[in-house]
Amino acid sequence: MEITEVKVFPIQEEKLRAFVSIVIDRCFMVNDIKVIQGRDGLFISMPSRRKKNGDFKDIAHPLNNDTRRMIEERILTEYEGTVGEPVVRRAHRQEAAALAVGEEPGPPPEQTIAQPAGQTLDEVQEQHLSDSFWTVR
Repeated sequence: MEITEVKVFPIQEEKLRAFVSIVIDRCFMVNDIKVIQGRDGLFISMPSRRKKNGDFKDIAHPLNNDTRRMIEERILTEYEGTVGEPVVRRAHRQEAAALAVGEEPGPPPEQTIAQPAGQTLDEVQEQHLSDSFWTVR
């Protein structure tokens, strides 16, 4: 599986930093992925909808951690390029567990947080809907 296209729409909200759409293998699109500023850095949230009981359920999501990491890394790299500043990525559960037992998790995350150029949510939605990149070809 390859992410062949990524479109980032930065916004100015308290914790929501951007909406992202991706194309997989030039034939399958996933819209409304969110870049979220968490306590420990940025992470992605897959598209979801609210159920009748108020809980949220993912509409589309990776089936394993390796795929989630690959998608998140690609999206956050594109987000970083869009806002023009390095970002702190949230540690994954396995990396956090490794730290808890004293193992080496890998290279440390970068130490600066991006401040998006930003648009309002309405501006992002309007741009997202009118962008010819997403029209059926």
